[in-house]
Amino acid sequence: MKILILGAGQVGASVAEALSSEANDITVIDQDRDALAALADRLDVRTVAGNAAYPNVLRDAGIEDTDMLVAVTQSDQTNLVACKIARSLFNVSTRIARLRSPDLLDPALLSNENFAVDYAICPEQDITDYIAKLVEFPEALQVLEFAGGKVTLVGVRAKQDGLLVGKPIRTMREHLPPGVDARIAAIFREHQPLDPDGDTVIEPGDEVFLLADSRHIRPVLKELRRNREPVRRVMIAGGGNIGQRVAQTLEGRYEVKLIEVDRRRAEVIAGKLANTLVLHGEATDENLLAQENIDEIDMFLALTNDDEDNIMAASLAKRLGCKRVLALINRRAYADMVQGGPIDIGLSPAQVSIGALLTHVRRGDVVKVHSLRRGAAEALELIAHGDKNSSKVVGRRIEELPKIKGAHIGAIVRHSKQAETVSKDGFLVYEHVERVIIPHHDTVIESDDHVIVFCVRKREVGQVEKLFQVGFQFL
Repeated sequence: MKILILGAGQVGASVAEALSSEANDITVIDQDRDALAALADRLDVRTVAGNAAYPNVLRDAGIEDTDMLVAVTQSDQTNLVACKIARSLFNVSTRIARLRSPDLLDPALLSNENFAVDYAICPEQDITDYIAKLVEFPEALQVLEFAGGKVTLVGVRAKQDGLLVGKPIRTMREHLPPGVDARIAAIFREHQPLDPDGDTVIEPGDEVFLLADSRHIRPVLKELRRNREPVRRVMIAGGGNIGQRVAQTLEGRYEVKLIEVDRRRAEVIAGKLANTLVLHGEATDENLLAQENIDEIDMFLALTNDDEDNIMAASLAKRLGCKRVLALINRRAYADMVQGGPIDIGLSPAQVSIGALLTHVRRGDVVKVHSLRRGAAEALELIAHGDKNSSKVVGRRIEELPKIKGAHIGAIVRHSKQAETVSKDGFLVYEHVERVIIPHHDTVIESDDHVIVFCVRKREVGQVEKLFQVGFQFL
């Protein structure tokens, strides 16, 4: 596929890195020649310097035979104009735009008659939702949802006090309540993936990914580590776009304090936040943190625009007694380096938002893509189509499917073909239901099943996509 990426910033560079490794023809446009040079040095991509909203620059970049435009510059206006030009002048079939302002997400504004955006992504909102889930599950390293929230994937660090730690995986069912099932999708030990089976023994420090029905995820987490007390108090460092969004999302359920270094910005966001205490000061000020009782804070979120400030503030908060700390770190190497030390979670924003883009690039009927372990692994939600003649998966037991080393089916969500009588809000109603199935070797995949596949290495993704594509006789 020929893909044109507008913007060589953190998001654009992450998109280029994710897609260039999959035999795509990638061209990147940006006005910053240094950023383009740095990108070209480490990736097999073509670069063009110029304003991405100018037709002649787009033409120089080869837009006339481009399959997909990904507009992720820092400017909403540039991204919108580029999408409009791509459709009106060059008839590019798929156009994706990054939009930071909520006011621009109106479907009528993005229609073909106006700015012609097929898919709009908002990385800031993706990161906000991601952080909110980590606050809800404070013991987790990652919390990701599939099938409209019916299935949850949680990554945790196994602790010595976990029920399953030191025991074979097959003993997990002995501890789970009746009717609760789960799947250990992957285990990473000292950053290397294992190929788990029933006899694999989980060790303290293992990074374990669990898949389960979202209603059952809490009892399942107890298998790997004792559940933490629920978060009640949150402190946020940084009142930028992400800090403000996170505060607005959390303030109705938690006691929230926010520290902002710029007095004018602090006054502005104080007027927008109804139940958040906004403090003017520096999050690296030890006296300020102590004065605000940092040792009683359940979770500290360092969300400024400066990696070093976030690392220092989060490390300081941890040293002063905060129970759990998260730092937003744009440089992925920094995030890898600090996580697991004084900082519990080093969060790379570009890696959080990449999944929304990958969903539209993947082949086959891919509903959701989540990038895991900073791009090293992926989890995909695919829809199985066809029948036994046209599909390699439909009508077959799991044990009959071609083996793809490192790829595992973790869960299936199945929509009932016939309406059933179910209890809803105290009343019996007649409707179609969706069931979460934790598959075993004899589970048969049916047409229209939503199948969640975990790939411990990105190189397996293409094989998984090809496996779920239907033959021409079905089309």
